[in-house]
Amino acid sequence: MSPSLKIVDPEVLRLAARRCRERGIVIPTLGEMQDPTLVPDAVRKRLSEVGLWDIDPVNLFRITWKNDPATGLYNDGNWIEFPPELTGVPARIVGLVGKWFPTGAHKVGAAFGCLVPRLITGAFDPTRQKAVWPSTGNYCRGGAFDSKLLACESVAILPEEMSRERFEWLSGVATEVIATPGCESNVKEIYDKCWEIKRTRPECVIFNQFEEWGNAQWHYRLTGGIVLEIFARIARPGDRLAAWVSATGSAGTLAAGDRLKTEHPDALITASEALQCPTLLRCGFGGHRIEGIGDKHVPWIHNVRNTDFVAAVDDQQCMDLLRLCNEPAGRETLEREGVPAALVAQLPLLGISGLSNLVSAIKTARHYDLDGRDVLFTPLTDSSELYASRLVELRAAHGDYRREDALRHLERWLRGVTPDYVRELNYQDRKQLHNFKYFTWVEQQQRDVADLRRLWDRDFWPEMFAEADAWDDGIRAFNELVATM
Repeated sequence: MSPSLKIVDPEVLRLAARRCRERGIVIPTLGEMQDPTLVPDAVRKRLSEVGLWDIDPVNLFRITWKNDPATGLYNDGNWIEFPPELTGVPARIVGLVGKWFPTGAHKVGAAFGCLVPRLITGAFDPTRQKAVWPSTGNYCRGGAFDSKLLACESVAILPEEMSRERFEWLSGVATEVIATPGCESNVKEIYDKCWEIKRTRPECVIFNQFEEWGNAQWHYRLTGGIVLEIFARIARPGDRLAAWVSATGSAGTLAAGDRLKTEHPDALITASEALQCPTLLRCGFGGHRIEGIGDKHVPWIHNVRNTDFVAAVDDQQCMDLLRLCNEPAGRETLEREGVPAALVAQLPLLGISGLSNLVSAIKTARHYDLDGRDVLFTPLTDSSELYASRLVELRAAHGDYRREDALRHLERWLRGVTPDYVRELNYQDRKQLHNFKYFTWVEQQQRDVADLRRLWDRDFWPEMFAEADAWDDGIRAFNELVATM
């Protein structure tokens, strides 16, 4: 077992194992998440009887990119390839579909990566402690869901201006829901609430996705792994894995790009963000409406040394595209304009941040003159299902959506995308963004400056990512302990 998975407290470990025994909990390994053919037949049988969003511990085995929405079991992955008729670029852009994770977003995986290593080492006591999930939306939903499946109490923290659907769902799953002031980009207010909880509620343990290595490690292994599998399946002779494009957010998803570079060193990593809060683009600030990506600081777990390109997207662009992809007039127009009907039927699988990622992928392709041999990948974190209230608000504010609106939005916001508001990072740019971490993490969050300097060491990152290789041994040992209780 890796030093990072040393047993912290044997008594707490026994309490956790006993709780799992009482609740019939078996924890899946990363190997089973990556290759569900390894999942035991007994678990598969149970899954056939349980819904994707059901609060049942067997759904831990659905924390994978390979859930089959048709059968309820597994497939080889879920992805969408966006053709030139939609994107206006010859490069192949492929989106990983997050909707088919429990809760409808892949953040259950990041939360699993943060909670499970502590649970299996006796560093978290599910019988006495509460897991606190600070988030701008999907992460606290994933954390609350994982906590419920693992028989832990949870506290979800998210900005009060996030979509109504998130709050309604959390009210029935999380033990406690805390709404902090502001919108998507008000991350410091979330951190302030965490400090208050640390001071006043000793039973609470903070799982801050912006600094938890388990977040990045899960994506490095699982998200990076599925991209490599899909590329191997769809690549034609001479094709290149050109780029991984992901919103900055907590930077966990960006870590998939670190994995891709190990096998495709020329692959680019594009960090996407909102133009209204151009943190990496201009060291700027502001508020925006691209829910789920967080900003105004550089996350501790963001390997900026490996980031090549920054693309900022206007949040109005995403709102207009949300309507284009979901309103009847928008979908009819897309089909008339030559976008395949099968693809149009899949466009509701893109939530607001997924649309932003798609635009950033188009900007990347245009900036680097990528062609039909280049394949770019991007995550579609959640779907439009989580933004039904936003569509209602847009209709109320702007009226019915017409064919004229759809044509304008298609040409302006997709086919007509230009590589504006972008930044190609050189060595000094990356060092600048690394130094930018100081103001959040050392001055505000009391991190040691020596640890900050260590993050610039090129050897740190592969060593940190390699720690996840030991998780499966630890999970199997814990499951064996559970079986003996």
